[in-house]
Amino acid sequence: MQPSSYSVVRLRPKSDPRRIRHGAPWVFADELVTDRRTRALTPGSIAVLEDAERRPLGVVALNPGSKIIARMLDRDPGARIDRDWLAARLSTALAHRERLYDAPFYRLIHAEADGLPGVVIDRFGDAAVIQPNAAWAEVLLDDLAGALRDVTGVSTVIKNAGGRARGLEGLDDVSAILTGALNGPVPVQMNGATYMADLMGGQKTGLYYDQRPNHAFARQLARDARVLDVFSHVGGFSLAALAGGAASALAVDGSAPALALATEGAARMDAAGRFATRQGDAFAVMEALASEAAVFDLVVCDPPAFAPAKPALDAGLRAYERVARLAAGLVAPGGYLVLCSCSHAADLDRFRTASLRGIGRAGRAAQIIHTGFAGPDHPQHPALAESGYLKALFLRLLP
Repeated sequence: MQPSSYSVVRLRPKSDPRRIRHGAPWVFADELVTDRRTRALTPGSIAVLEDAERRPLGVVALNPGSKIIARMLDRDPGARIDRDWLAARLSTALAHRERLYDAPFYRLIHAEADGLPGVVIDRFGDAAVIQPNAAWAEVLLDDLAGALRDVTGVSTVIKNAGGRARGLEGLDDVSAILTGALNGPVPVQMNGATYMADLMGGQKTGLYYDQRPNHAFARQLARDARVLDVFSHVGGFSLAALAGGAASALAVDGSAPALALATEGAARMDAAGRFATRQGDAFAVMEALASEAAVFDLVVCDPPAFAPAKPALDAGLRAYERVARLAAGLVAPGGYLVLCSCSHAADLDRFRTASLRGIGRAGRAAQIIHTGFAGPDHPQHPALAESGYLKALFLRLLP
């Protein structure tokens, strides 16, 4: 569509446009005039956003059925949202990643922070996985996939429809290979370890690139250590620890397929003899290990988001406290404990307080030696706290 053909939507008179002008990327349903014409717009429609005085604020993507009714695409009200526009955003993001990494394995697009709201793209060499978690990206998926191929040269593009946000946008949950083909899991080299990423059947896009710098820090603590990696997925921390010279590593996860991929990764590193897995509920396994009087020099817990939104915050903080209490009891005197949270609703202060409370309840004293966050291929949007979700506490438990 030409910019002149875009619909116009307008903020309510009592909505302060300064938040949008100062960089906020979202407009909520109670901020927008939602008359019959606006409600009739198809989810994913492109529109020009104006303030109550009819002054343009930019071009937005609309979804009348979502609490986030409009997402800012471009501050230029004359912008045309098409394949060329998408390619320009992808090129800007790619230039940053190519400066950071020698090999094409990284998060290429981190949603709003990379100017493509609701879109996540992870790259795995010649393949890329798109999570189109907003209606506009679903509508323009063919153009997005085409621009992605043009800019990066990838031949395989996969749509991952497993994101929780897609349900909130009224989108389907059907994943598919859009172009190219896959021949099984993709090996990914990071921090000296080999990870096997299942791009179609794994969690999220197949691998958690955001933990790369935290894997690297844990690796420094792992030499000659007995390592326990709880909520391990495909062996994120445990394989990095083996690459750092760990004496042994035990990966615990509820998913048998994830543990099978971790085992394959260890074998490819010639570390199978130092690697073991244990499938089961993480809390139950930690309790069982305690009853067996097991101790480890390095214990890492990287659970799923216990507090994905504010209504779950109190229960989530209790869960993080319980994780810390159980894990602390498994750490040898003078050993190390790593506790992670990917819940944006639990900010660093709340997460740290809950974790330290759990360590105290286990009768242990700790030093905080490092606080980690997501890697630089996961930039934070300055006006969107949700984009800075990952926290990792590195602690030494005193003898």
